[in-house]
Amino acid sequence: RIVFDGRSFQTGVIEKARHVLAVPILMNESPRGRVEVAYTENKPELDEGPFLQEERRLIDTVARELAVIIERKQAEEDRAQLEKQLRHADRLATIGQLSAGVAHELNEPLAGILGFAQLANKHPQLPAQVGKDLAKIEAAALHAREVVRKLMLFARQTPPSKCQVNLNVLIEEGLYFLESRCAKAGIELERAYGQKLPDIIADPAQIHQILINLLVNAIQAMEAGGRLRIETCCQGEGVQLLVSDSGCGMSETVQKQIFVPFFTTKDIGEGNGLGLAVVHGIVIAHGGRISVQSELGKGTQFAVHLPLIPNAEESESDG
Repeated sequence: RIVFDGRSFQTGVIEKARHVLAVPILMNESPRGRVEVAYTENKPELDEGPFLQEERRLIDTVARELAVIIERKQAEEDRAQLEKQLRHADRLATIGQLSAGVAHELNEPLAGILGFAQLANKHPQLPAQVGKDLAKIEAAALHAREVVRKLMLFARQTPPSKCQVNLNVLIEEGLYFLESRCAKAGIELERAYGQKLPDIIADPAQIHQILINLLVNAIQAMEAGGRLRIETCCQGEGVQLLVSDSGCGMSETVQKQIFVPFFTTKDIGEGNGLGLAVVHGIVIAHGGRISVQSELGKGTQFAVHLPLIPNAEESESDG
């Protein structure tokens, strides 16, 4: 019988065997299974019960060879999966660059629409209904310009630049993109902002990235709708951001790996396994920390703690 990761492959009914010789299958020095041979009838005592030393050496060799075969197969599968994820990550990077270019291209016609709408609205003999229509055009253009501005901020290619920012303000700007998506998905969005929250020294674009990644993960975990709560508060010498959802939750095994680059539970095309790894890197670069609490079927909460002022070494390196 060969047992590996809880799956069993065997000949005969080994459970009824009278004598069993077993050897573990070791992967990276950790047991992942075992190889067993057995006699179903009584046999005379030899070197190791009824087994010979040659039989022991043989089963040891079989276990080692199995481990090598399995490791090789897993390495091939991991490489193929990594290549797919890298291609996906490259597409995302290209989309980011294209977004920045498209945003710049949209700015000029938007400025023209807004300018001419405002100019036309100042005509002295303008009918009332036309004035209302022009006001709608102006409001739509302003809305589009705000979307473009935030898109340029998120897709920018400039080096990180830390400054004094307010976490509550950054969160509201980040929610600009996702409020309508939450409404369409049947997700109730709750805000609980800490009053008189002190400013922190941080990179606004990177804080936006933290928030958007956490919110998108939460939305994807609530396919049938649910509740998404965003909370801020003071904590020690810093501020804390809590993002809680009532989604599907995660097992302990998944929680231990979520910040590992390219680890994902999603299908190719739905996620590249980089989002939470990037979030973790940004938080650490800001001198903060991030933790997760989750339970299958009950939801997940991410807690991000950011210091008011990053340590000196980080501040100097950013400069």
